[in-house]
Amino acid sequence: LYLHWSALSQHLQQQVLTQQERGGIELDTFNSQAQSDDEEEFLVGWQEKLFSQYEVDLFQSEAVCQTPLERQYHTEIMALERTRGRRNRRIFTYTDFDRFTNWEGHSQSMVTQVKSNPTFLAERMANVRHRRQDRRPVDSTIPKSRLITWEPSEDFVKTSHVVNTPVQTMHIMGDLGPLGKLGQKEKECLLCTIRADGNGVVTIKPDFNKGKEPYRVETEGEKREVWRLTLENVSEGIRPEEKEREQRMYKDLYVRHKDYLNSLVGQDFEMPPPGILRLLVNGEIDSAKGFEYDNLYVHFFLELPHNWSTLPFHSLSGVTQTCRTKTIGKDDVAFFSYPFSFEAFFRREDETEESLPQWPVLYFKVLSLDFWQRYRNEGYGYLVIPSTPGKHTITCHTWRPLQTGTVSELRRFFIGGSPELEDYSYVRVPGTFKGERLSRFGFRTQTTGSVTFNLHCIQHARAFVDASALKKRRQSVLDQLGGFSQQGSVYNVLEAFQRARRRMQEARENLPRDLINTTAQQNSESTA
Repeated sequence: LYLHWSALSQHLQQQVLTQQERGGIELDTFNSQAQSDDEEEFLVGWQEKLFSQYEVDLFQSEAVCQTPLERQYHTEIMALERTRGRRNRRIFTYTDFDRFTNWEGHSQSMVTQVKSNPTFLAERMANVRHRRQDRRPVDSTIPKSRLITWEPSEDFVKTSHVVNTPVQTMHIMGDLGPLGKLGQKEKECLLCTIRADGNGVVTIKPDFNKGKEPYRVETEGEKREVWRLTLENVSEGIRPEEKEREQRMYKDLYVRHKDYLNSLVGQDFEMPPPGILRLLVNGEIDSAKGFEYDNLYVHFFLELPHNWSTLPFHSLSGVTQTCRTKTIGKDDVAFFSYPFSFEAFFRREDETEESLPQWPVLYFKVLSLDFWQRYRNEGYGYLVIPSTPGKHTITCHTWRPLQTGTVSELRRFFIGGSPELEDYSYVRVPGTFKGERLSRFGFRTQTTGSVTFNLHCIQHARAFVDASALKKRRQSVLDQLGGFSQQGSVYNVLEAFQRARRRMQEARENLPRDLINTTAQQNSESTA
């Protein structure tokens, strides 16, 4: 980091003040003509220690040194006094482990650009200091049972509202005192702050000039001096071989991380037991629209038909959050974006039965709750889980029971409440219904709105054939081939055998050559 630090001459300042009293020009006009009385240029490295006159006077006495770092400073200062002395006069630094760093917020506002003012956030954050995490032991274990603190204390808020990333800090300072009276603590001024956190992010404040005009530092008091500060980045660029080595390092790191993730996932899929179909449904209640009242929420549960089951601890019901509607076009839409997931298993009791199974049904009920805690039923609906795997977007229309007369509608409007179904499954023919026909004669309903679902269905199964069922099928095939019974002649049996042999030879000739060789090799090994 290259710093150029200079002061405007007193004669020039007096000339400017005279011109300003006459209604003349601004100070910036004389910047190109300024001949600096006091100027210093310095090249500063990361965490490079440059002593101030105050520190030189302080650490010359070994009696004031309390820490090993201060004793090291005493040794270095005495070595400088014996040799060439300090190279710097006004520019000095505070490194990460120095104790003189509590003035930062007080001095930050002194370095400003022309016509620049600190923001409200900068003024508030000037007194906030980041906690040094690397100076205290850090517990790496996180209690997973309490990821959210619902009732935080004041101390918890104070210690947790800032992301505590380990950070190293370096401050570049300037001594604004007169030439013969350097080393006064109250004359110190913060010129630049450089931070490097544990994530590899380097922050510098203020920024490099990059060809812009210098920063201005104005002192306080009767004798107001104006100093100019220029910051330039003179770090060497990374060499091609170092860049290539860094890219290889990152590539190896990504490969190791990928291998680690693969080791967590594993190479084999989790297989269900033989003869069982496993159904995974990852769904989302996306939105609801067309309902009469606002502040909607949805109750839902999954009904499993016969031969379907789930894990004992798995919940098959839920309720969404209350959502306010938003007018889009002509409809009032409530966007829930509420995720849910179900897992169910199907096993057929009779393996000879060839009919398709009944699929689970998702029943839901839409309700509203307003500011006065008036509860209203907005509609019922159901959704049959698709029998095909993949992504599905389904819109289900709803209805609600309607009671005759105006009393029920007045009750619904003023105090809430409306007719409800005692069993949600009667929205359609329930699975527990054993009759031939379900009559809804005289049951009045009203069409309300619709609810949109997004479903991702995954089906997983492993083939399974019962031995007794396979024996029966083999017997039926032989009967069809031979056309004989127990009273048939031996000639019919031999003829049926020859026909079956010819069919097998024809099928073998149509197979790929590599598959025939593999099968023959396995047969020879089993014979040996």
